[in-house]
Amino acid sequence: MSAVVSMRPRTRLQKGTAAAALAVTLVGGFEGLRLNAYRDVVGVATVCYGETRGVKIGDRHSKAECDAMLLKGLQEFEQGVLACTAVPMPEKRQVAIVSFAYNVGTGAYCKSSVARLLNAGQPAAACDALLKWNKAGGIVFPGLTRRRQAERALCSEGL
Repeated sequence: MSAVVSMRPRTRLQKGTAAAALAVTLVGGFEGLRLNAYRDVVGVATVCYGETRGVKIGDRHSKAECDAMLLKGLQEFEQGVLACTAVPMPEKRQVAIVSFAYNVGTGAYCKSSVARLLNAGQPAAACDALLKWNKAGGIVFPGLTRRRQAERALCSEGL
């Protein structure tokens, strides 16, 4: 009898891991913390560390709730990234890609040149492609440019 070996990339963003701490620091640092719901630059209701799913203006959370929401969200986005990424990634690249997906959405990541290039075995080009995603509502934002540069640097480590 032969053993079945899973080729599914592994999750890394479990509470207490170095990868989770890195992801929380990266995403939290760029998203910023807002305890009261607000409209982001394109008008989407947002709260905590950039959370948009199910948010209504008037929502309020504690820092502890926001911290828990961020880690849970990162784990969910990691699952989405892994579902459409057919190649294994080093830990830091995976964190960079999850940060990107957390910001643009899993669907956008899965359809992006970043995902296509990763899956084609071109990680350097995939990491460089992150830099193209520095706009919101068609406008270049310096904060998004800085975020993409940080994600690219993390993604490119070891290449």
